[in-house]
Amino acid sequence: MFRILKVVPISLCLIFSLAFSDCFAQGLLPVQTENNSNSGSNGAPATQIPLVLKKKKPKSLRENARKSMHTRDSVFLALSRSDTSGATLLQHLQQYTTTYNQINNTLSEGLDTTDESLQLPTVNKRLSRIRTLANTRKSSTLRYLFVLRDNLDHLQDLLNGWQASLDSVNAKLISNQKEILRFQSDSLLKILPGDSTIRAAFLNKKGDVLKLWKKTDSANRKNLFKVNLIQNQISTAFTDMTDESDQIDSKIKRFAIRALGGEFDYIWKRNDQFKHIDSALQGTIALNQVQVYYFFKSEIIINVIAIAFILLIVGWILFNKYNTIRHLEQKQIVIEHTHFVYKKPLVSALLMGTTIIPCFYDHPPVFFLECLFLLNITLVLIMVRDHFPISLFRFLFALFWVTIAYCLSNLLIQITNADRYLTFGLSILSIFFGILFYRQTQKEPQGHLKYTRLTLWIFIILQVISLVLNITGRFSLAKIIGTTAVFNLWMTMALYFIIRIIIQVLYLQLHTKRVTHSFIAFVDYNSIQKKFRNILGLLASILWLVFLLENLNIDDWVHDYLVDFLGQRRFVGDSSFTYGGFVSFFLVIWVSSMLSKFISYFYDISEQHNTDLNALKKKNRVSTLLIRIGVFTIGFLLAVAASGFPLDKLTIIFSAFGVGIGFGLQNVTNNLVSGMILAFEKPIQIGDIIEVNNRMGTVKEIGIRSSKLATPEGSEVIIPNGDLISQNVVNWTLSNTNRQVEILISVAIGTEIAKVTKTLKDLLSNRNDIMTQPEPQIFLSSLTDKSIDFKVQFWAADISDYLELRSRVLVNIAESFNREGILFPKS
Repeated sequence: MFRILKVVPISLCLIFSLAFSDCFAQGLLPVQTENNSNSGSNGAPATQIPLVLKKKKPKSLRENARKSMHTRDSVFLALSRSDTSGATLLQHLQQYTTTYNQINNTLSEGLDTTDESLQLPTVNKRLSRIRTLANTRKSSTLRYLFVLRDNLDHLQDLLNGWQASLDSVNAKLISNQKEILRFQSDSLLKILPGDSTIRAAFLNKKGDVLKLWKKTDSANRKNLFKVNLIQNQISTAFTDMTDESDQIDSKIKRFAIRALGGEFDYIWKRNDQFKHIDSALQGTIALNQVQVYYFFKSEIIINVIAIAFILLIVGWILFNKYNTIRHLEQKQIVIEHTHFVYKKPLVSALLMGTTIIPCFYDHPPVFFLECLFLLNITLVLIMVRDHFPISLFRFLFALFWVTIAYCLSNLLIQITNADRYLTFGLSILSIFFGILFYRQTQKEPQGHLKYTRLTLWIFIILQVISLVLNITGRFSLAKIIGTTAVFNLWMTMALYFIIRIIIQVLYLQLHTKRVTHSFIAFVDYNSIQKKFRNILGLLASILWLVFLLENLNIDDWVHDYLVDFLGQRRFVGDSSFTYGGFVSFFLVIWVSSMLSKFISYFYDISEQHNTDLNALKKKNRVSTLLIRIGVFTIGFLLAVAASGFPLDKLTIIFSAFGVGIGFGLQNVTNNLVSGMILAFEKPIQIGDIIEVNNRMGTVKEIGIRSSKLATPEGSEVIIPNGDLISQNVVNWTLSNTNRQVEILISVAIGTEIAKVTKTLKDLLSNRNDIMTQPEPQIFLSSLTDKSIDFKVQFWAADISDYLELRSRVLVNIAESFNREGILFPKS
């Protein structure tokens, strides 16, 4: 009863407030307003003016519905203040409403399954086509089988991506379904409020939520069924693709066994089983058309990146050439160092692009690769014609036509007698051209590339092996080896030009920046060229090896073998490791070491750009040591993480390392710590002239463990950092570069002392090479029965010139004494 009495006044207040608000909104009640002042201009009181409201626009259905919902919520809120359990139930229902509205909004936007639904039929057609081709081509080549497997690999990647995407969608739908099912099992909603008014409001709200629940449950189940159906279709396609892949792998193994045993009889015995060249050509054209179509359709982004890469290289080379023509005065010297890039910039850029672009793709079509390859070797011919002996150009020009024939033969998807005879003839021509060019290199050895003869010998030997295999009936092996010999010979030439082109463009870049006074102008081109050429040579060797494995058709096998070998976990006691972890560890350490050197080098370059060179000799640049230590430390931690070694076991290693320090690494640790002290305390600097352990020289380098000292004799002394901290070090240039020069002079007994003193003072005064502050000083050192000894002291501004200055002063003293008649003592 008390609860009803408490609710009734609140309800009446709400009803009256809503009624009055409606009256005000419709203009039924007058509203008293005031002017800006309490009285008019004549002081009369302001009259009451009824409020004239403008006619409102009719509200939309959505606004009316929203207003009604807010009104109901206000009533519910007012009612809930009088009943705590009712407020909890209404708030609980509101949470369900919000959750189901969010689910409905997400489902109404549609699930991300459009690509799978539209492309799945096309994938099934491709799988059916591959299955038909694999089963009908009984005499397929190894290249043909690899083409089919590459297509299956691409489909596998596509299906894996779809499956991962659908798994994410399915997980979201399952999560939604759990939220939906929670409504039915919610025991809190089975409790009814005791108050009849609140109970009616609760039941009304629960009915609305129940309608929303049914709608959400139906939509979510429908989408869940749709996703599960697509997943089942993808799983079926994936199973078919896996089965077909296994069948093709089995055919490849059988083909390899048959190739070793021989598909043919001896070459003079014709085999009528392989005489259908027309069907082979038609199948080759049809298959390559399908491959190229799907390639350009599915690799749009990679193709755009490849084109942008070529344009970037062209722009880089042309930009540097333009700046060279515009700014540099001594263009002839630059042209001699950059003859490839300067004379043929567009050819150089395209040559680099056509060599590197195939690395962007994962098993592109053979037709596409061979088109790029033919363009690449054409550019190589253009380069060779203008810059190398004519004999090399003639050999490569003859080999160019042989290569075209090899490319056409490599595209065939069936074994034929005509292809065998063509490969036989190409091997003979390759051997003939190789021997002919080898003899010409013996007659004219000048101007040829390094290792030309060794490369020719390898080329000729491979072609001889191909010829022998072809004669004995092992045609597939003969074709693979012959094609590999020709293709990798061209690749060797292309990689040589790429290294030279990159080095020459860097040369242009550095010389252009010198004109613009950039910090790169201080880079030592010779040191950069030497280091960068080694790195480029290593990368080129790796790239050449990759092309070799691809031409031998064993790249996938080598890749799988290395992955299994490096990834296999091995156990030593309770610990486990992988060889791949060791490789990752040392690789990251090597990269961090190279990066630390690179950063410290360019840090020094930037200091040279911002500081005067003479002042730089006195500037402390030991901070580069801190940079190298920091980068190397981060690299070590990354290497440990990349290797998969448990970080918690590092404490064991550090403990063992501490024991090793205690027993045998005291000196090493002392030098390392001393290097850190030198970096922070800075008692010596790069360029300082110091004296330690009776050795004097200029500090050239302060390393982590030791420092390098260049002596005046031309030698370089390696001094441990511990000696620089523990020994007495004389730093002649710590605060300045001044050096006192002392000369002992003896004259004959009986010489007038004042005359000698005046002569020396006149000699040392008003000289540009002797400091005036402190002033030169002359002392009478000693008297003997044979001589009078003087001590002359003066200061040199630069310690590096003090020996030369002392020599000049001695010469001048001898000339002055001779002119003044001052005699030296007789021995």
